[in-house]
Amino acid sequence: MNASALDLLQSVFGYPSFRGQQQAVVEHMSEGGDALVLMPTGGGKSLCYQIPALLRQGTGIVVSPLIALMHDQVDALREAGVAAAYLNSSLGADDQREVERRLSAGELNLLYVAPERLLTGRFLNLLEHTEVALFAIDEAHCVSQWGHDFRPEYRELAILHQRFPQVPRIALTATADPRTREEIVERLALQQARQFVASFDRPNIGYRVGLRHNAKRQLGEFLLGHRGESGIVYCLSRRKVDDTAQWLAESGLEALPYHAGLDAATRTKNQKRFLREDGVVMVATVAFGMGIDKPDVRFVAHLDLPRSIEGYYQETGRAGRDGLPAEAWMIYGLSDVVTMSQMIAQSESADERKRVERQKLESLLAYAEATGCRRELLLGAFGESYPGPCGHCDNCIEPPKTWDATVPAQKALSGVYRSGQRFGSGHVIDILRGEETERVRSLGHHQLSTFGVGAELDEKQWRSVFRQLLAAGLLEADAEGYGTLRLTAASRAVLSGGQTVKLREDARPARASRRRRDSQTIVGGGSLGIEAYEQPLWDALRALRTQLARQHGVPPYVVFHDATLLAMLRALPANEDELATISGVGEAKLKRYGRDFLAVINAQG
Repeated sequence: MNASALDLLQSVFGYPSFRGQQQAVVEHMSEGGDALVLMPTGGGKSLCYQIPALLRQGTGIVVSPLIALMHDQVDALREAGVAAAYLNSSLGADDQREVERRLSAGELNLLYVAPERLLTGRFLNLLEHTEVALFAIDEAHCVSQWGHDFRPEYRELAILHQRFPQVPRIALTATADPRTREEIVERLALQQARQFVASFDRPNIGYRVGLRHNAKRQLGEFLLGHRGESGIVYCLSRRKVDDTAQWLAESGLEALPYHAGLDAATRTKNQKRFLREDGVVMVATVAFGMGIDKPDVRFVAHLDLPRSIEGYYQETGRAGRDGLPAEAWMIYGLSDVVTMSQMIAQSESADERKRVERQKLESLLAYAEATGCRRELLLGAFGESYPGPCGHCDNCIEPPKTWDATVPAQKALSGVYRSGQRFGSGHVIDILRGEETERVRSLGHHQLSTFGVGAELDEKQWRSVFRQLLAAGLLEADAEGYGTLRLTAASRAVLSGGQTVKLREDARPARASRRRRDSQTIVGGGSLGIEAYEQPLWDALRALRTQLARQHGVPPYVVFHDATLLAMLRALPANEDELATISGVGEAKLKRYGRDFLAVINAQG
């Protein structure tokens, strides 16, 4: 390995060694090769282009889709002593001209730009008179029309290969199933690029999924284990976001709403508080999240099903970017499936895209209803074979009970068929249970052969059966979006008796991890496992970090990540030499902050 690259890693970024495939990517890019890098969130993608940009002559140009992400990255680089800047609409005309001057003068190591600006003729001409070290295309999945964050301007970035054929390019993403990966290669003309595909596994995240019974009560119980920690709560609708954020705030939590219905100033203010304060809970629609570079998000909670397993992975991946323990918690119901099916059907997308979106929703539902290791199924959706069980998801910790539901499944499928495949689960359940409602009688469905054949199960049990039959692909929600159920090709084997059906018992809601429930020593450190005797120093280190962050105008995690503070807490360095050995403490930060943190450690000791 080139010693200068390792020197930069240690002296600038404060890390003792490269992780995973970082070293191979850095070597390849430094030598001028093109690359496609797929690494999970928190896997260290940024270093894969930041270090080569420092090693090569010229300025590294980073294409980034969001202003907030640019600001975070540049703040962190500047704190580490790197000459970095961004060029976007948040800058005034004078500041933009100054950044362009510094670019032309070769004074910048890295420049972050939005794709829209990069593609302008003026900026491309400016680059032609500039020495460019490399092009880094971040969030490369935005190029895919099948993805959840499609940005049409990303498709035009192939012009970089045409205009600057000698400049190496690197495309990076944390979310790309095989279909999306192929489209990135095609659209960005990366056929000759070397592909670096790391495991999509996030071993520090515990996955929990359960049925929604009383959303507020369930969420409140979950959050008891995350007091004082930052997290994100995702809801499907704006109204639900506002209602949930207000309820959490009234419960004493620092909770803020975020959705497209809020004015830009409010969204900016709430996002800034989330990024720059500890312990803030953001309640949001999926309008919030992409490009959020906050490493100490300790949980991501979903109160509704996301649109796809890809979106779920991307959203849950915002937890635990620092590698410390985090939780992905979700509750859902049958109504979510109907709502999402309707949203897909009523969208203006082409039929092919709707078909793909329905397939992705079905994959997510199958994940939610799974009885085996969730990590195994989640990684399988990205084409990765995982030798489970992981021992860290709810199904591994408390394996769900299953029952032979072949006969109820046959009754359910027959009920859908006999009623003409024109009704939702509620009406079919009324038929199966023998409920002579006004609608059942008016349609003559009390005379069907399936009327009353399912009286042995109550409504809640039948809803579980229908939900799991949808997840198993034995039923499908109609494509027109009216919530009606239809049989699938796979239904025939069950109806004929050629296939048995095992379903899970819906015995429990989604819970917090067993590790945290069983621990009696954790008083305020939440999922990080801070012991009672460590709490005063932990609080003092975090308070100092917040104070210094405000003085420097950056988020607290730009000063030091939680992982670095935790290492200080455990190592208790006595001097600057010992502090310099802590991961995340580079030379610039040691000089800028070392004495202050040592003073706090020594005072508490």
